[in-house]
Amino acid sequence: MKNEKKLTMTILGLCALVLAAAPLRSQGPPSGPTVNGESPAQHYFGEIPLVNQNGETMRLYSDVLKGRVVVIDAMFTQCAGACPLMSANFAKIQDSLGDRLGKDVYLVSISVDPANDTPARLKEYAARFKARPGWYFLTGSKENVNAALAKLGQAVEVREGHSNLFLVGNDKTGLWKKAFGLAKPEELIAIVETVLNDKG
Repeated sequence: MKNEKKLTMTILGLCALVLAAAPLRSQGPPSGPTVNGESPAQHYFGEIPLVNQNGETMRLYSDVLKGRVVVIDAMFTQCAGACPLMSANFAKIQDSLGDRLGKDVYLVSISVDPANDTPARLKEYAARFKARPGWYFLTGSKENVNAALAKLGQAVEVREGHSNLFLVGNDKTGLWKKAFGLAKPEELIAIVETVLNDKG
């Protein structure tokens, strides 16, 4: 039993390293000239309206991603498995960022259960992890949430099928990386730093 657990943890660790080493610059939003007055990234992601934990409407590109370094995960508040662990890792990233949170880097948790995860419920969940300004918890209509998740490669059929990956992106340089959300916090923080420090 111990050997099986050790093997599982080794495999998970290797997955984290492999995913972290795979930049997605070529698979990110298209680059090139503006389309109908929009940047390629804005045209790709669109202005899908979502709602944060304070009840404020946020457009996917202009209010969440534009010109920012973001760390994104998919979660839901009733999850008793990976979500609390990933949110705890977000809290560790938040702590490591200090006053850079909400200025240099933004954390974005998108609910895969918009029918149940109202802004009020997300606000309660955010309080559990002492989320500070710069860490958004997003919900909205099922249609809009599904559209946003699809654009981010995080679409799900059922809420329990959500990804355990973090997306770490730099809109200014076009660099996107995936990281295993249950990896050690220090490994995730290092990945965030590489994306933050990317020069394009």
